[in-house]
Amino acid sequence: MSQKSLNHHNSDLFVKEFEKVIEKPKTEKSKVYYTGIDLGTACVVISVLNEYHQPVAGAYKYADVVRDGMVVDYIGAIKIVRELKQEIEEKLKTELIYGAAAIPPGTDVLDSGVVRNVVEAAGFVLTNVLDEPTAANKVLNIQNGAVVDIGGGTTGISILKDGEVVYIADEATGGTHFSLVLSGSYGWPFEEAEVFKREKKNHKEILPILKPVIEKISSIISRHTDHRDVREIHLVGGTSCLTGIEKIIEKRTGITTYKPRNPMFVTPLGIALSCTQEELE
Repeated sequence: MSQKSLNHHNSDLFVKEFEKVIEKPKTEKSKVYYTGIDLGTACVVISVLNEYHQPVAGAYKYADVVRDGMVVDYIGAIKIVRELKQEIEEKLKTELIYGAAAIPPGTDVLDSGVVRNVVEAAGFVLTNVLDEPTAANKVLNIQNGAVVDIGGGTTGISILKDGEVVYIADEATGGTHFSLVLSGSYGWPFEEAEVFKREKKNHKEILPILKPVIEKISSIISRHTDHRDVREIHLVGGTSCLTGIEKIIEKRTGITTYKPRNPMFVTPLGIALSCTQEELE
């Protein structure tokens, strides 16, 4: 097995294990728990790893507290993170102390302070804040290529050379735009379109309707990868869960495109891998 195939295999196994512990947490005691808090536009995800950096628990909740990568409902965000924290603590019968978070690339000046306040107000000791694609690569272990995080409100791009991030960008367009198109196409309320697109059984029906938005995302990727010798793209983020999205992006960009198992969970797991026991100054 090539190193690239091994990386894909290992990251998929890691995500698969996390999916299992969301349903059935591992309650064996750990000396320390590392928590990743992912404040997404459409979904808030919390992932918990033990002292050996193995998934032991997780929880998520669809919410509307972030828009275009920015926290717009501060109190609501705190409430959801606190509730998910308490839910996991009850299952593990322990207190979650250390937490890390992530933000869209290039928004640290605007939003890192708000995210920090949300995490700390929910009861965590914040130990790290990093950009979302870089967090995702903690799981993917890509040495050369682009990690593209397609979230609810934005598409974040992180280009890596020899394992180091050399370029980051973030632009509006993501799952929210999918829902707006579906809402207009079917004449549904926005919330109904949001729920409909999450069901995998509906993906074949809606893919042709969403193709223009996917092509716009592809053009964003192309604009930021042109002349940067990017030979492979790795998709993460909840919007990347749409069946077939990777084929359209590959065709439009001309760059080999990979999608890991359940892209929605890659970034929160990477955030947890970035968590330490040292409080962020």
